[in-house]
Amino acid sequence: MLASKNNKLIGLWIEGQKYYLGKLKEEIQEKDNDIILIKAKKWLDRYFKGEKPQISELDLEPIGSDFAKNVWKLLCEIPYGEVTTYGEIAKKVAKLMNKSRMSAQAVGGAIGHNPISIIIPCHRVIGTNGSLTGYAGGIDKKIFLLKHEGAKCFYRGELK
Repeated sequence: MLASKNNKLIGLWIEGQKYYLGKLKEEIQEKDNDIILIKAKKWLDRYFKGEKPQISELDLEPIGSDFAKNVWKLLCEIPYGEVTTYGEIAKKVAKLMNKSRMSAQAVGGAIGHNPISIIIPCHRVIGTNGSLTGYAGGIDKKIFLLKHEGAKCFYRGELK
């Protein structure tokens, strides 16, 4: 499901995922001719064809706290096919917010509530030990997305 407001993409959810529709409070209306939704669909088509569309091609406006928006902005900096850890994101968020440290668990909470799945690549974040951890869309989808991108991750003792 894709959602837009004021010509910006505010949501992309996988059916059945945790936090489906997130903080979306407005009434949902189907729109086939919404320009940003058309652009997002084309972006996703290109992504799943193996291209590497840039996140910057889309106008994003995820709904969340300033802290969460800082986390999501950092997720957008993770290169296609690469992964980082919750701890690394926590360090970067702490620096961005002029704090000495930040909880990786708080970062994990913000990542889990990412309202624009796939495009804001929360699937590229793994545990410090290299293991895959929760993904609101389901761990099977996280594995699929990482394999699709050619990422090398350690998961349950196997290189995937």
